[in-house]
Amino acid sequence: MRLGVYGGTFDPIHLGHLILAEQCREACRLDRVWFVVANEPPHKRGAKRSAVHHRIEMTRLAIAGNDAFEVSEIEATRPGPSYSVDTLAQIREERPEDELFFLIGGDSLVDLPTWRQPDQIAATATIVVANRPGSDVEPPPASLFGPDARPLQFVSIPPIGIASQGLRSRLAEGRSIRYQTPRAVEAYIEAHKLYREAP
Repeated sequence: MRLGVYGGTFDPIHLGHLILAEQCREACRLDRVWFVVANEPPHKRGAKRSAVHHRIEMTRLAIAGNDAFEVSEIEATRPGPSYSVDTLAQIREERPEDELFFLIGGDSLVDLPTWRQPDQIAATATIVVANRPGSDVEPPPASLFGPDARPLQFVSIPPIGIASQGLRSRLAEGRSIRYQTPRAVEAYIEAHKLYREAP
């Protein structure tokens, strides 16, 4: 199986996340895309975030109706920081026959040299970079990845200017997020009174 692994805090998940996943699914002919909800993202340590069970449920609501999408709790149930290299290694061990594709945005590609063992990430999975048209993202030097790295794959996605941080700010100010996240996610946020305090 061609399996896409898409990690994130998803706090909250929004249409930009879903569009990225769907465009990568189609472009890379993926059979499945796993939305891996991070428990403790290492690059956001100490940052206030919603409880992981809320973020998992919002992600489930957001992807409902797409049979190719699935929520993975692999990082949510693992103690300690949610390092992508550990997640991919665990998936590879449990599913040795699957071909893995690691989905990231262009902004994450810029930060990739600071991640834990980027060479191992690139050796375990094909890194798929979703990039907005007209965005100039300089790939890291090939030496970063080592001899076992698979070639980077780039996928063009529509320019959707939605960010989770912006949604949290809008909600804290009592403003609408309608049409920026699936209605089921919006209703969940309302029912559980999430993001009412300024981020």
